[in-house]
Amino acid sequence: MSEPPASPPVLEPPAPAVSATPPESGAPLAAQRVLPLRRPWRWVATLVVLVVAAQVAHGLATNPFYQWDRFQYWFLRPSILGGLLITLKVAAYSAVLGLAGGVLLALGRLSRNPVLKAVSWVYIWLFRSVPLIVVLLFLYNFSALYKTLSLGVPFGPGFHFDESHLATDLVIAVVGLSLNEAAYAAEVVRAGLLSVDQGQHEAADALGLPRRYQFTRIVLPQALRAIVPSYVNQLIGLVKSTSLVFYVSLLDLFGQVQNMGSTFPGDVVPLLLVATVWYVILTSAVSVVQYYVERHFARGALRTLPPTPLARLRTAVRVLRARIALGAAA
Repeated sequence: MSEPPASPPVLEPPAPAVSATPPESGAPLAAQRVLPLRRPWRWVATLVVLVVAAQVAHGLATNPFYQWDRFQYWFLRPSILGGLLITLKVAAYSAVLGLAGGVLLALGRLSRNPVLKAVSWVYIWLFRSVPLIVVLLFLYNFSALYKTLSLGVPFGPGFHFDESHLATDLVIAVVGLSLNEAAYAAEVVRAGLLSVDQGQHEAADALGLPRRYQFTRIVLPQALRAIVPSYVNQLIGLVKSTSLVFYVSLLDLFGQVQNMGSTFPGDVVPLLLVATVWYVILTSAVSVVQYYVERHFARGALRTLPPTPLARLRTAVRVLRARIALGAAA
């Protein structure tokens, strides 16, 4: 049998050429101008905000009630700087001890041991329920309840020491703030640890990694992205809470302002402004540190890190110079 003849190849008609110009317009797409959506109310809101801000700044600058000359006199006085140093000491010690205690309490709450879990929960519940000023006043009068403290075996030999000689005003302030801060830091740390996806734990177990290595290299770096913003918020609250140590006879920044205000009643307002500005400076410094710490731990979550404010400023200056140069050339 003879094979059937092969069918000739079918030639498809060429596709029509796509025109670069739309049918309704004769100009090419590159030459057409895209108009952005107009938002008039955004400009109205911006104008209102600028007017209000200008009025507030004008009132602060021209109102003689603020006594800016006395503010300048008190701002760098040795008594104010001494109180500021005490505030920094109390805040630094309390932040470190509070975070360490919070980590231990968070691990206790996440532990499978029922005793550790119960004790951690009771501690957090108690110190989050009691106001900080009550804790400080209770510690300040602690020597009236217990004349001496002992450390040793129950119903056996121990080491006895006088609590009144060890509990100075600085120690009482640091201990009180640390105990209170640990309760809040524990929940921040626990929330950060729980934010890590369960698949990360399962993958680490599948690879046979030790528990300590899993926590330090896999869980903790991811948890810190959630811990840092919340804990820095707590840290800012801690810096402002140091003003309460004035009630345990410790003259910090606020204590010095109160003391100077009672001695010079006419300078109460500028002294309060001095305290306000110093607290703003301290919290702003903490916020700057928070920005760079968050940026450091975001390296594994973002493909490209956002530019820093200094980098944005340099870019803006470079663009402005380029525009000035183009304008001069034109």
